Amino acid sequence: MDRTERFYKIDRLLRQNAFVPIGRFLDDLEVSRATFKRDIEYMRSRLHAPITWDRERNGYCFEAKEEEPARYELPGIWFNASEVYALLAMEQLLEQMQPGILAPRLAPLRARLAQLLETVDDSPEEVRQRIRVLPIASRPLPEGEFELIAHALLKRRRVSFTYQARTTDDVTTRTVSPQRLVHYRDNWYLDAWCHMRKGLRSFSVDRIRDAEAADEAAIDVPPAELDKVLGSGYGIFSGANVQWATLQFSARAARWVSAETWHPQQRSHVDVEGRYVLEIPYSDDRELIMDILRHGADVEVVAPDVLKNKVRDTLRAASRLYGKT
Repeated sequence: MDRTERFYKIDRLLRQNAFVPIGRFLDDLEVSRATFKRDIEYMRSRLHAPITWDRERNGYCFEAKEEEPARYELPGIWFNASEVYALLAMEQLLEQMQPGILAPRLAPLRARLAQLLETVDDSPEEVRQRIRVLPIASRPLPEGEFELIAHALLKRRRVSFTYQARTTDDVTTRTVSPQRLVHYRDNWYLDAWCHMRKGLRSFSVDRIRDAEAADEAAIDVPPAELDKVLGSGYGIFSGANVQWATLQFSARAARWVSAETWHPQQRSHVDVEGRYVLEIPYSDDRELIMDILRHGADVEVVAPDVLKNKVRDTLRAASRLYGKT
């Protein structure tokens, strides 16, 4: 058993018995006397366990106060070594997600993880050095905007802000009822009911400016409707007019593409020649086309024709940049 499990075993033995001889501990824990004494010292100094040594009986007991057994409980959550490593990996991811609103909530977790790591072989610094999270194409957020939006979201209040559309550069003033924050491809998006457009919209948080929380309560949209409107398309783009794209990947590309999830509702199969055929729903083709293009000659758009033509035209325009070959 690992050290955490031994702490629980020591605690249980002391609770079940008024006195526990040291030999009983060594037999039940299957550790050396030196290891056991280190465990006891850790529980006393770090966890403030009221464990006392009885020299005459050569064993341990919980210290009694005012003729009553001492009340002591181990912390409610303990992790084994592999779970701590997994949590540290998650911590690294959260650190890269940037918004300061998470910092005060992560601080107790970081302190707890550092303490728990002292029960395994590696220091917190060593584990952090060996875990890397590399954000790709993440966009910096305006200072303070995320915190305000997240606070209004959790308090169920409306938010007003100016928004600059990325594709058109148009600037509009919006009042929205925040529904959820989405972290997608290293960037944050706000799914919200837009009171100006009278419908659900997804806003890139890095394009939001001058956000202010309103006193009015936010309206709530059922999660099923959010998923239907904002989750039916491909990627971050939404839309009610859903089409299906059929992509055919070469046998070489099938080795890794077949292990990827492009959409929760995707359909796929491998044909007789080893090519991977992927069917994906989409409503806006912008992000889908970008993902298709990154596979170059290893993918062909089979259907629909409108998507096939757009990809072909994009490739032709790209080839013109490099001149005739």
